[in-house]
Amino acid sequence: MASAQTPALAAFSDALEALALQVGSSVVQINVTGYAVAQSATSGGDTLLEHQRGTGSGVILDPSGYIITNYHVVESARRVQVVLTAAGAASGSRSLVRPRGRTLDGTVVGIDEETDLAVIKIDAIGLPALSFGDSDALRAGQIVAAFGSPLGLENSMTMGVVSAVGRQLAPDDPMVYVQTDAPINPGNSGGALVNIKGQLVGINTLILSQGGGNEGLGFAAPSNIVRTVFEQIRKNGRVKRGTIGVSAQTITPTLAAALKLPQDFGVILADVYADEPGERAGLKVGDLVLAVDGKPMENGRQLEVNLYQRAVGDVTTLDVLRDGRRQSLPVAVAEREDDPARFAEMVSPDRNLVERLGVLATDFTPALAAVVGSTRVNLGVLVAARALMGGADYGLKPGDVIVGINGTAVSTLANLRRIVGRMAANAPCALQVLRKAELLYLSFEIE
Repeated sequence: MASAQTPALAAFSDALEALALQVGSSVVQINVTGYAVAQSATSGGDTLLEHQRGTGSGVILDPSGYIITNYHVVESARRVQVVLTAAGAASGSRSLVRPRGRTLDGTVVGIDEETDLAVIKIDAIGLPALSFGDSDALRAGQIVAAFGSPLGLENSMTMGVVSAVGRQLAPDDPMVYVQTDAPINPGNSGGALVNIKGQLVGINTLILSQGGGNEGLGFAAPSNIVRTVFEQIRKNGRVKRGTIGVSAQTITPTLAAALKLPQDFGVILADVYADEPGERAGLKVGDLVLAVDGKPMENGRQLEVNLYQRAVGDVTTLDVLRDGRRQSLPVAVAEREDDPARFAEMVSPDRNLVERLGVLATDFTPALAAVVGSTRVNLGVLVAARALMGGADYGLKPGDVIVGINGTAVSTLANLRRIVGRMAANAPCALQVLRKAELLYLSFEIE
């Protein structure tokens, strides 16, 4: 005898099946191929390179072939291939063995290391794009589904709930994540986290695991951040970081008591920088920030994260409390001057690649010295970006100025290429680098 719950369970099962058909065709598998120095390579002989292959996931966000994925999926790729879902699988074909979809070469349009996101373009039109949902509307306990290619098993779906929202993995991390217990495993990276409406609410990014597999601790980049990064990379090739020129702090009971504030929680402006958008809009030190674009602010980090999602040129409205009076102030978002990604537009892989260091670099000129704010050196090589084509990670960051290598001064890009080109594999290397007005050494064995 069927229980009274059977119709409800059947309806729930049908809804999940419909969700799988709706979302699955918008999620792709990404295969990457790169090269790395073989473990058996020795310092006394020729450098031996071996193929490295990897797999991940991606989500079609534009019918003309734009796909979002994680930066770490394509980080060391020399070739990117995108496997689309087969038409039969997308339309509900009843074949137990699904046909394999088309495989197309992909081009990396741009990356954003800070959010671990990247945009890929394939030569195709009329693709099934997934629509965005509002990640700010997510609440713990809501049902979500994760789509991707875990361990290379393409077009897989798992289900769970939102465990937490606004999760930071480190106190000073500018990124926040949606935490979920929907099973996520290696290969799911770059795949879709969707709500029950089939809307994208996150990009599966990482797991916390002691054994390397799913333990119910999965984290996805929120869709509202993903949307900002995707639209900026598609338009500009990179993400332009925004600022309004303020320093925000979380109000504590002690601080509130000492300053006789009207509330012992929320956000206070500890500083408003001269000639920055915040000052020009009328913000003042001591203002209590109640909301940003209508969203209540509970702590200083939350304010920074909300501004982090705004594009340069946007206008955001801050509701502040000053002398007992609430007022709304529109503030323009300006580009963050210390954003290291701003140098990426100055270089290209064919002209500026230093392959053995894994960076794109350019001559450090007096004009660039003014941009960087450097008065300590006037010659060297500016690191403009990490190379998309792979190479070892030696700790160089965009904005670094290489001024010496193994005790020899470096004056130009050509000079740096000559020196590293003559070095044997696994030779000791010490780069002298100017980083944020401080000199430091980066030491390693070069591949």
